[in-house]
Amino acid sequence: MASEFDLIARYFDRPAAHAVLGVGDDAALIRPGPGLDLAVSADMLVAGRHFFPDADPAQLGHKALAVNLSDLAAMAATPRWALLSVALPEADEAWLAGFARGFFGLAERYGVDLVGGDTTRGPLNLSVTILGEVPAGQALRRDGARVGDDLWVSGELGGAALGLRHLQGQLRLAEAEAAACLERLHAPEPRVALGRALAGLANSAIDVSDGLLGDLGHILERSRLGAEIELAALPVPAVLAARLPAPLALACLLAGGDDYELCFSAPPGRRAAVQAAAHSVGVAVSRIGHIGAEPGLRVRRPDGGLLDMEVTGFDHFA
Repeated sequence: MASEFDLIARYFDRPAAHAVLGVGDDAALIRPGPGLDLAVSADMLVAGRHFFPDADPAQLGHKALAVNLSDLAAMAATPRWALLSVALPEADEAWLAGFARGFFGLAERYGVDLVGGDTTRGPLNLSVTILGEVPAGQALRRDGARVGDDLWVSGELGGAALGLRHLQGQLRLAEAEAAACLERLHAPEPRVALGRALAGLANSAIDVSDGLLGDLGHILERSRLGAEIELAALPVPAVLAARLPAPLALACLLAGGDDYELCFSAPPGRRAAVQAAAHSVGVAVSRIGHIGAEPGLRVRRPDGGLLDMEVTGFDHFA
């Protein structure tokens, strides 16, 4: 049976183009460029909590890195290095090969070096720490929103959550509908290029991982402001739009999670610049509301009334 170090050497020891020293020693050595700040984030995916235990390992490899890249996208940072820690019930080399294929497939697209981590036996658990660079003082932050800012969101919302409800048997989707939603759930596309393009344009940003209402709420909390969004302005896939305003569809749209889109605020005078920046990286953005001084988050229905919100966002301890 292969040892821990054999498995690391076989599946995770790759040349580190952007590091002084990568995998193989007690610690990695990295050197950020002059005039750059380090942006660091970590995310954990736990079997049975964040994914089904029999999930495809290549998709898990992709998603384990993608959710971390999404955090750096929200900071307008360029990803550079990653640390990966994996707990495995057993040393299943076929599973490891698939996981590594998905992980490094995405890492190579974004120029990310795997520079360290850990492996152990235990319940299936995937933990990634991501490090990136951003010009000093130019990171997008949650506390930067200003009264009067437009609120924007990239891509579409709710499709991944709808796919999860399909897997859980809460509704049935047609085959083509299910395939599209499950692609969003299992293989999210981090908006790294959009985040970088928004540097100097947006005042605040966050990635939508736990649902729009919950994540936007973090911007409002840190900025000590409120907001109003227009339900009709939210970008939704056709499969979800056809099911609105049913409660399950509304919950997927507003609080479903797993979107990994960017929600950000920017001054109204920069609308054309925001659209141009998004167009330059091939990502659609939608203006969904505005930041106000009155605390709280309000959702305006198409008829002009306020939505009675009973959903917020994903809670890891609920």
